[in-house]
Amino acid sequence: MEDRRGEWVVLQVSGEMDLVTSPAVRQHVHDAVAEGRHWLVLDLSEVRFCDSSGVGVLIAARRLMRSCSGRLRLILPPQGAAHGSHVHRVLAALGVRRLFDVYPDLGAATQPAEEEEDAVDPLSA
Repeated sequence: MEDRRGEWVVLQVSGEMDLVTSPAVRQHVHDAVAEGRHWLVLDLSEVRFCDSSGVGVLIAARRLMRSCSGRLRLILPPQGAAHGSHVHRVLAALGVRRLFDVYPDLGAATQPAEEEEDAVDPLSA
């Protein structure tokens, strides 16, 4: 579930993010921060269902990363992709999609953080 790509910790989540599984995702995020890893990528490209508890975990992760001067990036396939992201649709429907830095794949999400200021969200174009 966890991988390291340079300065980034990548947590791969698959299946469902719901009341049962969301606490495990939350714990992995907290563990990464406790280990001093403040640049986090959540790979949600294989998540096929996300309910309000999953969205709550994402918002809490964003808040935690901001509180420790960290960065959070999400990997979500573009809306128009053949296997478009359920999470992307849920975040957009709730009006919170704009809160997150979203990337289409691992390569884009793990670019060096200093390049982030110049990065354009490929999903908002």
